[in-house]
Amino acid sequence: MEIEPAIISFTSQGYDLANRLAKALGGKAYGCGATEKYSGQAQGLLGELFAARTPVIGICATAILVRLLAPVLADKQSEPPVIAVSGDGKHVVPVLGGHHGANALAKQIASITGGVAAITTASDARFLRALDEPPSGYALANPGTAKPAMAAILNGASIRLDGHAPWLAEAGYPLAEGGEVSVAVSENIASPGMLTYHPKTLVAGIGCARGTPAEEVIALLEKTLAQAGLTPQSLAAIATIDIKSDEPALHAVAEHFTVPLRLFSATELAEERERVPNPSTIVEAETGTPSVAEAAALKCGQLLVEKQKIKNATCAIGRAQAPLDVSGFGAGPGQLHIVGIGPGEASQRTLSATKALGASSDWVGYGLYLDLIADLHAEQKQHHFDLGDEEIRVRHALELAATGKNVALVCSGDGQIYAMAALVFELLNAQGSRALSAAARRVLVESHPGISALQMASARAGALLGHDFCAISLSDLLTPRHKIEARLEAAAKGDFVVAFYNPRSRRRTDLLDRAKALFLEHRPPETPVIVASSLGRGDEKVRVVELGHFNPEEVDMLTIVLFGSSQSRSFLRGNGKTVAFTPRGYANKVDAAREVK
Repeated sequence: MEIEPAIISFTSQGYDLANRLAKALGGKAYGCGATEKYSGQAQGLLGELFAARTPVIGICATAILVRLLAPVLADKQSEPPVIAVSGDGKHVVPVLGGHHGANALAKQIASITGGVAAITTASDARFLRALDEPPSGYALANPGTAKPAMAAILNGASIRLDGHAPWLAEAGYPLAEGGEVSVAVSENIASPGMLTYHPKTLVAGIGCARGTPAEEVIALLEKTLAQAGLTPQSLAAIATIDIKSDEPALHAVAEHFTVPLRLFSATELAEERERVPNPSTIVEAETGTPSVAEAAALKCGQLLVEKQKIKNATCAIGRAQAPLDVSGFGAGPGQLHIVGIGPGEASQRTLSATKALGASSDWVGYGLYLDLIADLHAEQKQHHFDLGDEEIRVRHALELAATGKNVALVCSGDGQIYAMAALVFELLNAQGSRALSAAARRVLVESHPGISALQMASARAGALLGHDFCAISLSDLLTPRHKIEARLEAAAKGDFVVAFYNPRSRRRTDLLDRAKALFLEHRPPETPVIVASSLGRGDEKVRVVELGHFNPEEVDMLTIVLFGSSQSRSFLRGNGKTVAFTPRGYANKVDAAREVK
């Protein structure tokens, strides 16, 4: 299965075309703001996509892509397709990776937009695809043999084909029994000097004991393939039983061989009972199927290599008749991305968060948070939940991921701070009536931190978080009021800069008043206070006031409030803006050093 392309729009005018191409090509659309801003967020995004060999389509001038990618260009053989498309879609230019799919992809894009693909390589001008750009499902064993073979064919030679590769004839290459150019298609290790394609037809079925070191399983598979004369380049997938979906060694094996991990239930594996040559009553008693490795390998077709064993792992090799489409082979391991999207401004969203959102098939979140990422113009299925449905929301996300999907649980700010990350792990640890399904408890979880409201508020108004600080939520829905008051008193006495989350609601109006009164007992009335509302959004308001003049009644639930410490200061700058900061003590250190001298 080909890697989904990333379509990046550098202007708001290009969004529609980017989304049109994403839908037609099965890729992901990204919006990187105005052209003049591309050197910031876009350069990092392009670098990550390029390193991951993701095909890149830029709705922009060719020069923009060249400049942004120049720092990461190195190996011609490993570069992915990179294509520039004019904003009107009339001109499609393969920039890099012409023989790695860029030329073919450019032609496909041109057919969608009604434009013209500017193909300049000789082989692509004559044939539908070059010899060094085999289609998905085939790997070129020895790239150095493709160029002389293509030169011979362009000079009138034909191909003598040993194996099955219908795409060669479809691309227009001349085939003949006595052809001058020998081409092999095989899962076996290639002979030096022979132009060879390895079809992605092999599946490694693997079973292992819990906690088996990854290096043991990798070594077992490498040895199994080598003894059978098979190449790792023909591996299409690692397959195993679904109860091992969270086994680190199996994920490490899949990553090592750059193939996906696919899962089958015990019932599905037991369907191969009659074809399994080495069933085990012990395995059946433990898992519900008489075989894991051999049965998983058989799921793709025939068993090529029977079970090979070491102390803690087994391995078998299956072979499909044709290159395997792994998207329809078993199920993938479910993954939940806890995504912190920051305060709401697209430019403040991390690249990690953007990539996780793009890689997920489903987004789960509070409706307002999903609205804040609407600029991504994504096609993901969205699951909206009301404020207050936090446990229902998180449970839904985990159980959805348990079906084999990549799911993004969307949080504003940082998912670790008064958000859903803690609840995810609380539910993963829950027992009894709150327990998740067994599959959901095995879901992989990855967090993508975002810029929190306290960071953004401090940054917008100076540097109030320059020294020790803490955060306190004034919501008494989950924390008893007496505990909140105890924490307020401790923070006030400890002279911390304090960020107040959930400072005020229609029902709860007095805790912020209580905080003001308590802090005035421990710091001067001129202590700076930052009042920031709707951070990162169109109606953002940030101001600095003195603690003595701070009016809690002006605060709502979309506001975060930061009280300075007794050492915090504020001053008016020449632009008329009041800023606040908390000195760390560097100036005192310099003064002390001068006195010593």
